[in-house]
Amino acid sequence: MAGTFEEIMSDLRNRIYKPVYFLAGEEPYYIDQITDYIEDKVLPEAEKAFNQMILYADDTNIPSIIDIARRFPMMASHQVVIIREAQSLKKIDDLAIYLDKPLTSTILVFCYKYKSLDKRTRLFKVLENHGVYFESQRLRDYQIPAWIDRYLMKKGIRTDPSASAMLTEYLGTDLHKIANELDKLIITLPAGKPVITTAIIEQNIGISKDYNNFELQKAVGDKNILKANMIIKYFSNNPKDNPITLTIASLFGFFSKLLLYHYLPDKSKNNVAAVLKVNPFFVKDYESAASKYNASKTVQIISLLRTFDMKSKGFGDPGTEPGDLLRELVYRILHI
Repeated sequence: MAGTFEEIMSDLRNRIYKPVYFLAGEEPYYIDQITDYIEDKVLPEAEKAFNQMILYADDTNIPSIIDIARRFPMMASHQVVIIREAQSLKKIDDLAIYLDKPLTSTILVFCYKYKSLDKRTRLFKVLENHGVYFESQRLRDYQIPAWIDRYLMKKGIRTDPSASAMLTEYLGTDLHKIANELDKLIITLPAGKPVITTAIIEQNIGISKDYNNFELQKAVGDKNILKANMIIKYFSNNPKDNPITLTIASLFGFFSKLLLYHYLPDKSKNNVAAVLKVNPFFVKDYESAASKYNASKTVQIISLLRTFDMKSKGFGDPGTEPGDLLRELVYRILHI
């Protein structure tokens, strides 16, 4: 059977176990969460020495794994066998021989990271009947702010929409990295104030709440020339922390959504948020930008961003400093 992360974790917490867990996909975070829970919680400490085994794909093969999986647990109800780096296993389809009649006292876990199974194979079909197949999809950047909000909500912490957007800009889509930074922030929160703000992020992670891609995007959208130039100057003085390629990508994403906004027949707040895949809190930014950049100007800006993206990578303009390129780009956008 295929399962969601929430369904799998719910069954595990209720001690409902399947004989095989095949954990695949591009996002390792959820694979590690499930595997770590099984490793830490299924067997009591006293039973782990004889009944829990962790193998690495480079040190084993399918026949050996099947042989181990067919053993009965020693003075316990289950044995746990975890195969790490399972994507490196050769002849993985041969596992179907075991999955036809898996031993219910064995919990066999495959960590098949960064790949997925061909769903036309016999192995996948047998997994559907006798085990769990979970595919962990990597999140898109627009999904990260909501993920941050859910992660913190489970811990009783709230976050400002601007704070979620700032963290997304800075941390990208690596869920392990994001979770690690959020856990650090939670520790720093003052007692009785379970809210993460941009000021707290600035103090503890080192991201400037005033000088970042999110604030530049907002300043350009508002045609706030003074603020935009202040941010560009900051970026020029701190190029390692503010690479021009990421800044251009951020602006490209904003103006691409702005172009979509122009052609929406229904510009109600909830519909705009749903179509543009943004928090409703930020709809006003697109409304403001739309009043300053019509559809024709937005198309010109997107073309300009493509040109400067190429220049930033050395095509057509190999000698200009990134700070000077960015200054020219923003000037041309603001005066288009």
